[in-house]
Order: sequence, then C-alpha cells, then structure tokens
Amino acid sequence: MSQASTARPLVTPSTLRHDWPMDEIEALFALPFNELLFRAHSVHREHFEPNTVQVSTLLNIKTGGCAENCGYCSQSAHFDAGMEREALLAVEEVLDAARAARDGGATRFCMGAAWRKPKQKDLEVVIAMIQGVKGMGMEACVTLGMLDDDQVAQLREAGLDYYNHNIDTSPEYYDQVVTTRKFSDRIETINRVSEAGIKVCSGGILGMGEGRRDRAAMLQELANLPEHPGSVPINLLVKVPGTPLGDSPDLDIFEFVRTIAVARLLMPASYVRLSAGRQTMHDEAQALCFFAGANSLFYGDKLLTTENATTDHDRQLFERLGLQIET
Repeated sequence: MSQASTARPLVTPSTLRHDWPMDEIEALFALPFNELLFRAHSVHREHFEPNTVQVSTLLNIKTGGCAENCGYCSQSAHFDAGMEREALLAVEEVLDAARAARDGGATRFCMGAAWRKPKQKDLEVVIAMIQGVKGMGMEACVTLGMLDDDQVAQLREAGLDYYNHNIDTSPEYYDQVVTTRKFSDRIETINRVSEAGIKVCSGGILGMGEGRRDRAAMLQELANLPEHPGSVPINLLVKVPGTPLGDSPDLDIFEFVRTIAVARLLMPASYVRLSAGRQTMHDEAQALCFFAGANSLFYGDKLLTTENATTDHDRQLFERLGLQIET
C-alpha cells in the first residue's frame, strides 16, 4: 500500500463560518441524499486531497473504574459491563505500542484514560508518554477527562498536539446520556485547551436514541466554536451489554452518512474521522462516508475497550477504493 504526502491548501479563518443557525443545518440534513453528498464532496475537494486518508491509532492506557456514568461506556464504575479495573500502563509499554502503530502507517498516536480528571502523579506519567511519542516523529493526542488551567499548561509544555474531548450529543439530549457532569463542563474544557494553543479533537456518538435535531445541534455546537476542532470524530454507538444504552435501536446507516456530510459542510477544513462502530459497517457504507468527506479513521484492531475493523481489512479497503495513507 503506497503512502502519500499531501500539502493542504491554505485555509484562512475568513473562509470558515462560526455562525450556523439551526434551521440552516436542518435544511442540509433534509437535502436529497445525492445532493447532500455532492455538496459535501465538492467542499471536501476544495480543502483536502480527496483520495488521501489520515490514520490514527488509539490505545487505552488506563482501563475501568471511571467515576462518570456515561450511558454508552463499559468503563464506568456505575455499570456492570464486565470490565475489570486496571492500573495506568507503564511508559515503555505504551511507547512499544506507539512504535508498532507508526510502523503500521499511523501518523497520530492517541492515548485514552478512564478518568473524570487526572491526578498530578498520573499526569506526569502521561507527559512522559507524550514526549516519547513526539520523539518518534508522531503527533500525540490524549483524552483524560476534564482539565484545569495548570494541567492544560503542562500538556502544552510537553508538546501535546491534540486533546480529545467529545461533546457526545446535543445540549438538550445530554442528560439522557450522562448526569455526572454537565454539557457546559465539556465546552469549558474544550475552550481551555483551544485557548492554550493545543488543537482540539471533538465530536459525538450517533445511535444513542437521539433525534436528527440532536445530531444537528451537536454539529452546531462544534461548528460555532471560536475555532473549529482540528479533528471531528463521528462515532456509531457500540452497544455494550450492561450499559444503559446497550439496547438502543439501530441507527439508519444513511443517517450516519448524512451526519458525516453535514459535518464536512459546516467544518470544511477539519479532519472528519470515522471512529467507533466501523466494525459493524459494510465496506459500501464506509465508502459513502469517505465520499461524503470523512478523511481520517482510527487504525488498529481495538478502540479503547471495543473492537475495531482490522488493519488488514482497512488496507484491503483502501486498495479497493484507491485511497492512500497521509504521511
């Protein structure tokens, strides 16, 4: 599989909108499917090489025992999802995984820990991981929960490239998913990270029983931030037995593709990432997502604690679609 080094066209802040009203976003969702995809693909081609995909690898560096009660999460201490609590991984173990990810084509290594907020002693270990990943020539991303100003400053000093902090869903539907924190808590952390000069990775989860208006409102929140997230992961709910959302009804895959397309139209210069749930998608659905503007994905056999499409299968799909890995 060949790899491509691509230079992104210059995108100035003046070309991006941060004032999307709800009625305009809902009108995009309501377009005929082919018209929506045509518009999204056209915008995608203005800002990215259309046949290149950025790949990231995600590693769970601390499993289980989280104090939050996110209804989709197997790692919450509030639910019995069969997940054993594990300690923070050793630095060298994480760096071994990062080397393997780099050798497999990943350009960004993402590390996730099941915390509401990191403790200082744990943050120091994570900083050593970040520095090690950066030393390999990869971008480093972490998701550690909520952060205060001092923690953000330490991560910035360590050279962190991206901080992941998903908003999950709309402000109106948020308390149907999690009640141990507020939607505003997520926005506050995102703003804190962005103001410090660290790029933001933030998206949501589809298929949690939300309606189309909630999906539109979630994207509105992201698109109307002072700066668009550099990466926008769009997840399809992985239904975990033992969690409150484990029996959620299936989401129409065309609705998922529509959300990818609208995300591309609202945030044309952001990477839109296919994240959790890909292992249940047919190749044809993923191909539609790539056409609609998805140009990033998580690469590897597992995402935190859930299964992911295998690396071999992804490479075969890239070959069939003529996609190259961004370097």
